[in-house]
Amino acid sequence: MKLEKIVLRNENFADWYTSVILAAQLIDYTSIKGMMIFQPNGWAIWQNIVQELDRRLAAKGIKNVQLPLFIKYSEFLKEKNHVVGFAPEIFLVTQQGDKKTDEPYVVRPTSEVAFCKYFKKIVSSYNDLPIKYNQWCNVYRVEKNTRPFLRNSEFFWQEMHSVHNTKEEAITTAEEMIELYRDFLNYFLCIPVLMGEKTENERFAGAEKTYTVEALMQDGQALQCGTSHYLGQNFSKIFDIKFQSANNQYELAYQTSAGMSTRVIGAIIMTHADDKGLILPIGVAPTQIALLPILASKEPKVNDVIEELYSKLHRKYRVIIDKTDNGMGYKIANQEVQGTPIVLVVGPKDAVENKITLIRRDNDIKISMSKNDIVEEINKQIHEYQINIYQKAQDRLTKSIVDVKNLEEFNEVIQNHKMAKALWGGNAQDEIALREQTGATLRCIDSVVHNGQCFFTKKTATHIVYFARAY
Repeated sequence: MKLEKIVLRNENFADWYTSVILAAQLIDYTSIKGMMIFQPNGWAIWQNIVQELDRRLAAKGIKNVQLPLFIKYSEFLKEKNHVVGFAPEIFLVTQQGDKKTDEPYVVRPTSEVAFCKYFKKIVSSYNDLPIKYNQWCNVYRVEKNTRPFLRNSEFFWQEMHSVHNTKEEAITTAEEMIELYRDFLNYFLCIPVLMGEKTENERFAGAEKTYTVEALMQDGQALQCGTSHYLGQNFSKIFDIKFQSANNQYELAYQTSAGMSTRVIGAIIMTHADDKGLILPIGVAPTQIALLPILASKEPKVNDVIEELYSKLHRKYRVIIDKTDNGMGYKIANQEVQGTPIVLVVGPKDAVENKITLIRRDNDIKISMSKNDIVEEINKQIHEYQINIYQKAQDRLTKSIVDVKNLEEFNEVIQNHKMAKALWGGNAQDEIALREQTGATLRCIDSVVHNGQCFFTKKTATHIVYFARAY
């Protein structure tokens, strides 16, 4: 049996990315463009993400709900800015059974409209607020150029929507959500990110503020991994979401929304994987520890040791035993492709001597140890594993950020597949002009400044920002 060949990163990064996904059996293609089959390995990664992120959302007092897939087209059209942002991407349903629908239904590209209709029903008093609801669902957007996980016509995500009686509380919630995403990416997915606000050009349609977390992939391109939006009263005006205040006055509510999608699986791959296959953070790995018995038919004690290891480890970790007759080389390579963090190998000699060989996926270190020390050693190695894969990614990000003072330096940085940090004082048109010249987009605003000169427009700078080419 042969494993799927993986293209080398330095030969073709895009082909490498796809080949890793196929070799690890994360997805399979269908006859409909942009719609994937999540194979067991891919779906297990997503479900592990869902479980942990859902726990963190619940800790913030956010409750799960589930809303319908379809939205009436007439209701979708009410918020014009929202429609402008999504109109080229929507799927419409015009047939219901053997009859035409009275009006088209939008297959949700996002659920602001659906949530607003719901909030209109359940909000009446300031005592009802705040409301913070989340749904896990699939959404649909027409994509011309598709790529697994990064850009699909159907993808999965969570979307949080909240209603508040003050602007300040709503903004605080939006800021707390982006902090939650940053913490999740840093500590659970081991992905370092930049966090900041989007400019007008990059803002979510219908939002007054959009906050983002941006990661840098191994090829030097940025990837937006999660966003949080302060919607102000834009939607509540259109859908008449009002509450009775403590002063018995009816006031428009303030809203937010936020989301993280299966795109983060692409971020995990392009941040951590190598030419052998996946390297997965412990928390998302479908298999955290693989036990590999070698030549067990020659020494029955091999299986006894394997079963003893399983009994010690499976209550805390996701553990599998590879009971196939494949050779040691194949068994190890198979776990490398799938990104299993820890592999424990037991052969005939090991079994007789009560020894185990531990192999770490992140650095290929092989450690021989007594089976009696296995629990303590596994805990230690997993802790070091998490730190190491995060630190590798952090070092890459730090080395890739370059301060630029003029357009010549900017072009050099972008052409070298790095990220430019610069003083910025341009407007929306300047941002578009720079993107057309260089292919780089303004990923996020880092901070406000009150002096200095914009590297591009030569106007007085207002912000420090990050630019990069992006997915």
